[in-house]
Amino acid sequence: MTPPTPGAPRSLDDLPEERVRALLRGICSAEEWVDAVLAARPLPDVAAACAASDAAVAALSEEGLDRALAGHPPIGRPRPGDPVSAREQRGTADASPALRAELLELNLAYQGRFGHVFLIRATGRTAEQMRDALRARLDNPPEVEREVTRAELAAINRLRLARLHVPVPPAPGGTTDGADDHPTPANTTGPPRPPVTEGEPP
Repeated sequence: MTPPTPGAPRSLDDLPEERVRALLRGICSAEEWVDAVLAARPLPDVAAACAASDAAVAALSEEGLDRALAGHPPIGRPRPGDPVSAREQRGTADASPALRAELLELNLAYQGRFGHVFLIRATGRTAEQMRDALRARLDNPPEVEREVTRAELAAINRLRLARLHVPVPPAPGGTTDGADDHPTPANTTGPPRPPVTEGEPP
């Protein structure tokens, strides 16, 4: 289960707008996403915040999606001093030098083909799983890969929003978050499924 951030608010409505804006910018670097989530308040719980995020990601312009992607470091190279990317990419921390080199090579090939960073919800995935997803997605047509990338961004934003809140009561037969412990299999070859809600089966 993803632990909440220490001192996390019960909802984003508990905080002044400028504080919420700062927190949202730490989740996604696309300002239009930040504006859309803010405009959706009141957001009384994490489910409401995630629903607003999903709608905002779906509505991002191509330029907005590029701005969001620019805020993410390459897989296997979390930004020094950035605890968020280090935590999300902890699956690569113990990767062998050979696997790290392969990830670097594949990342460069991906960026050369699609023009942006390879984005995947890294939480709960091993370095090998991320490498395999990267390999598979290199074969996607650009328009398909763009939608896969948008869905991965939505999933990442949902996890980051969940960490701002106290745990959510589990859905019947589900868990409070589950995404860290039960990663959603990567959809690598076709249009993505809608993002899985924490607590729902994939």
